[in-house]
Amino acid sequence: MRAPTASRLRVLAILGALIASAGACSSSQAADSTSSSSSPPSSSASSASSAATSSPASTDDLLPGMPPPLSPTNVYAADTPNNFSPTVQGDRALVYVPNSKSNSVTIIDQQTMAVIGTYPITMGTEPQHVVPSYDLKTLYVASDLGPGSLTPIDPKTGQIGAPFLIDDPYNLYFTPDGLHAIVVAEDRKRLDFYDPHTWKLQHQLSVPNCAGIDHLDFTANGRRMLVSCEFADRMAVVDVATETVLHLIDLPHPGGMPQDVKLSPDGSVFYVADMMANGIYIIDGNATAVKGFIATGKEAHGLYVDRNATRLFITNRGEGSISVLDLATGKLTAKWVIPGGGSPDMGNISADGTIFWVAGRYNGVVYAISTVDGHLIKKIPVGKGPHGLCVWPLPGRYSLGHTGILR
Repeated sequence: MRAPTASRLRVLAILGALIASAGACSSSQAADSTSSSSSPPSSSASSASSAATSSPASTDDLLPGMPPPLSPTNVYAADTPNNFSPTVQGDRALVYVPNSKSNSVTIIDQQTMAVIGTYPITMGTEPQHVVPSYDLKTLYVASDLGPGSLTPIDPKTGQIGAPFLIDDPYNLYFTPDGLHAIVVAEDRKRLDFYDPHTWKLQHQLSVPNCAGIDHLDFTANGRRMLVSCEFADRMAVVDVATETVLHLIDLPHPGGMPQDVKLSPDGSVFYVADMMANGIYIIDGNATAVKGFIATGKEAHGLYVDRNATRLFITNRGEGSISVLDLATGKLTAKWVIPGGGSPDMGNISADGTIFWVAGRYNGVVYAISTVDGHLIKKIPVGKGPHGLCVWPLPGRYSLGHTGILR
């Protein structure tokens, strides 16, 4: 969202800045008890190579209570095709689409690709994301405006339940130990920690220098969160156990707008999409500094690891395309262009790994795209402003939130 157009000249300026100067972005005003850091990334090509050859992150010092990883080199080892938890056995294979401008949720049958219903949000407005709970038993529609709410959905039946009030839930995540739901209160510049079952508020973490706080992911050991600050052109690093801000990381491109965040399979780096820089930043897996940048396309936005953990799909919302990154080599291998253009935003990959479902934010549609060759299988009309859709069920043991980050 909030997508002023960036010119190609600005991309060239970014790359020049990445190569030539870190001094201009190495300091900024930081929040109390935090520090700000930014290391000079290298050029796109060398950055990609560095990311591909980084050592896997250590998972020896796990956040207490976090389920041990199934593989020391692949945090997504539980997400292989159709590797379902017993909890989701029997759940209906549906796609839940929050229509932020129609204030509704459209439900699509995955097999027929037909809309089976569109339902109004009766409490709160502007539904942004549909988020699976940590225990995989509930889907929540997060509506962040006046007043904010969460609307539960039973994934067994697809039935929508009774909403309840939650302040400003632009997005929703869960700590890797399952003890806390994290409401990303974008307008409030806060991360609000709740009991994920009773929804009793436990703690509010104010992050005043993180305007536009909206997306995050966790280090491989679950101890840190890397959080995007869309309107502040920086990232915030949060200690999960103490729920405190450790430091800020300024991004090199002036006027940047960081969006989605995704950990690499081996945990060695994070990828951060920046819609003004038109590409993805590479940040080390302990969330300390920027290491590189890869140009992908206009308004880079959503990031999705495929079911074999070999490719990263990057949505380029401003040009209607999907970039494909080989995670082993760190090289871009393809760019899939949606016929007739479009605005691919947030989505997820089908349980069998063959279809990338993604919302067309400014076109009122959902795209079903082949992950084999990128061809458009179907374009499905939905409501206005479709945003963070949820494909369900998904493989994995537990959910970290957003549109379905399962581990």
